[in-house]
Amino acid sequence: MHIARKLIVLFASASLGVGAAAPAFAQNTDASGSTDTAGAAASAAKPTKAQRKQASKEARAKRNAELKKLEDAGYKPSHNDPNYPQDLQNAQKKAGIGQGASQ
Repeated sequence: MHIARKLIVLFASASLGVGAAAPAFAQNTDASGSTDTAGAAASAAKPTKAQRKQASKEARAKRNAELKKLEDAGYKPSHNDPNYPQDLQNAQKKAGIGQGASQ
């Protein structure tokens, strides 16, 4: 009787393991019937190193231009400014830069 329980548990766990592994090996098919694996779709959308570098340069230039506009509008970044939030908000209004753009 004890051996029968062990066999039942063994077969049950084996069938659960096979059932859980089967969807991992399935392929995605679209309406045209062609197959596409998830890895191929993800790697096609990934930008190249040169594209990431260019995007980083553009973002840095945009941040520096925004900071220059704020400084021209009277904002002086410093480490210990008791009027920090208000000074920044005043400069943003004067420069015409939205509050969400600086984040």
